[in-house]
Amino acid sequence: MLIKHGMVYDCVHREPYEADLRLENGRIAEIAPDLSPKAGEEVINAIGLRVYPGFIDAHSHLGLDNYGMGYEGRDYNEMNDIVSSQLRGIDGFNPQELGVGKALAGGVTTVGTGPGSANVLGGTFFAVKTYGHCVDDMVVRDPVAMKCAFGENPKRCYQNKSDSSRMTTASKLREMLFAARDYLARKEAAGNDITKQPKYDMKMEALVPVLKGEIPLKAHAHRADDICTAIRIAKEFGVKMTLEHCTEGHLIPDVVAASGFPAAVGPTLTGASKIELVNKSFETPKVLSEAGVQVSIITDNSVIPQEYLPLCAGLAAKAGMDPFAALQAITINPARHLGIEDRVGSLEIGKDADVVLTKGDPLVSDSTIAAVIVNGQKVVG
Repeated sequence: MLIKHGMVYDCVHREPYEADLRLENGRIAEIAPDLSPKAGEEVINAIGLRVYPGFIDAHSHLGLDNYGMGYEGRDYNEMNDIVSSQLRGIDGFNPQELGVGKALAGGVTTVGTGPGSANVLGGTFFAVKTYGHCVDDMVVRDPVAMKCAFGENPKRCYQNKSDSSRMTTASKLREMLFAARDYLARKEAAGNDITKQPKYDMKMEALVPVLKGEIPLKAHAHRADDICTAIRIAKEFGVKMTLEHCTEGHLIPDVVAASGFPAAVGPTLTGASKIELVNKSFETPKVLSEAGVQVSIITDNSVIPQEYLPLCAGLAAKAGMDPFAALQAITINPARHLGIEDRVGSLEIGKDADVVLTKGDPLVSDSTIAAVIVNGQKVVG
C-alpha cells in the first residue's frame, strides 16, 4: 500500500512535512517524497489529508466493560478478593464489544486495557490492537503492567470486608510485595531442586515480573497524598511504576517529576463523581509536561468513550498544553508508557503500519477520520 501526497505528522518531529508512505508486510517500509507505485500496489491519494500514527490510550478498560450491557458486560473488577494479582486482563477482553469498533472508527488503534481499581492488586494490563476477531491475534504485549490502586475505590468496595482506610490499602500492598520478594528469593535459592522450591502460588508468580523490573506497578492514584504514597512504596521496594490518573498531579508537579515515573492523566472530560476528583483540570497535563514528566492523556474508557481520546488531547491544548506535546500524549508517550514504543506510537520505518488519515486537526472537534489502517490493512474509510 502506498499513501501519497499526505501531510505527515510523525510524532517525532515537531513540524509536519509532505511525504509518501509505503506499507509492506504490516510495517512501514518507506517514508519519502514522490515514491513511485509498484505493480499492483494499492495507492491512497492523501492530497489535503493529514497522516498520523494510530492513536493510543495508555489506560482503558476497553473490551472488559462491554458497551450498553450492564452487569453482564462488566468484567473489569473482581469484587470478592482485594488482592487479585493472579488475574489477567486478556482473559476478560471481548473483541466484539461495540466500544472496540467505535474506538477503531475514531482512530484509536491500540489501547492498554485491563482490570479496574476496586482491589489493592487487580491483575495485569496488556496492550492490544482495536482490530481483530480473537484477542490472541490482536495483542501487542502481554503483560504491560500490574494494576494496583490507592485512594477511595478499595476503601469503598471493601469497607465492610477488609479495607476501611488508606493505611490498610498501603499495608496490604506492602504485605503482598514482601511476600512475593520472599517467594522469589526462595525460588532462586532452590535453583533446579524441586524439593526445595516453594509451593506454586499464582498470586506470587504474578508479582515476580514486578520485582524483577520487567513490568511496572500501574498505580491508580487521584489525590496528591495517594500519589505520594504510591511513589513511596515503589521506592521502598525498588520497583518501576506508572502513575495512573494523577488527578492532583498539578498540585505536586515537582514530586511527580522527581519520581521519574510517567503519568497517564485523566479522565478529565467528566464531572467530579467523587470527592477525590474535585481538583480535576485540563491544565494538569500542561503543568506536568512543563515540569518534565512524560505525560499521556487517557479516557479511562468507559468513563469517557474511547473514540474521544483526540478530543481530550485537544482540550488539554486549549488549556495551555503545547499542541505537539498534546499530540505526543496520545501517540508516542502512551506507547512508551506501555513499553511498546518499538512497535507503535510514531511513523517511522520498521514500525507497525498503523496509520490514521484525517480531514483537519484531530485535536479539533470538527475534524473527521478519512481512513484507518491497522497492520497495513485499511479497516476504516
